[in-house]
Amino acid sequence: MIKKCLFPVAGYGTRFLPATKAMPKEMLPIVNKPLVQYGVEEAVEAGIDNFGFVTGRGKRSIADHFDYSYELEHQIKGSGKEELLTTIRSLINNNKFTFTRQNEMLGLGHAILSGQTLIGDNPFAVVLADDLCLVDDGGPSVLAQMTKLYNQFRCSIVAIQEVPEDEVHKYGVIAGEPMKDGLFRVTDMVEKPKKEDAPSRYAIIGRYILTPDIFDIIRKTKPGKNGEVQITDALLQQAKDGCVLAYKFKGRRFDCGSIEGFVEATNHVYENYYKQGRN
Repeated sequence: MIKKCLFPVAGYGTRFLPATKAMPKEMLPIVNKPLVQYGVEEAVEAGIDNFGFVTGRGKRSIADHFDYSYELEHQIKGSGKEELLTTIRSLINNNKFTFTRQNEMLGLGHAILSGQTLIGDNPFAVVLADDLCLVDDGGPSVLAQMTKLYNQFRCSIVAIQEVPEDEVHKYGVIAGEPMKDGLFRVTDMVEKPKKEDAPSRYAIIGRYILTPDIFDIIRKTKPGKNGEVQITDALLQQAKDGCVLAYKFKGRRFDCGSIEGFVEATNHVYENYYKQGRN
């Protein structure tokens, strides 16, 4: 079973400046919870209880969020506000949180490699917290869907969604052989292609299940697009050597790294979760 999840959270969040000048983008709130907490809760639903964070300078508030705040808890003890900490207390009490630093921003592949010390020789999930994934009908979370597939196929899996042709340049894009409804065996991957070079309109979003051999593959992967070590390039090599699956997940994804997606997600969560007491 997948029991560990890695959160690469060292990025600067430049699309949200000046808000992210001193606050991590992962701590931006969707209504009353930070993005990173939504990601952790999604992983907990998938049976994961060990969380590793690859951080950088200015990210201390993420570690503080997943720790006790004795002064705050003392101040609100016995008041109605105490129940507002119920969900985060439950996460802290029932899961393990560890942290390491990525000293240079050299791409997502490098960030994942920096987390090897937290993962060890285990299959693991990766969550990019600024991709908020929700399943409105109460079905299993996106990571729960993916871990179920991993238990069947025992190989790396990436989550995909179909995007407009004029947006493929923003993503890693896959080509694949259909296996069953919504599941493909990957035959090609291209990082941020021009629309005329894209092998499909299936874009990789911020949910991955990775087998531990990916670390050795990343070490051998040369810098690619933008001079960064791309996880897309490493996964393509893994697909050529063995098998990587792409899964068109059930649910809805919001790009909360963009202002438009963040506002859309906030309105959606407020109307469909918070007002109905589901948040």
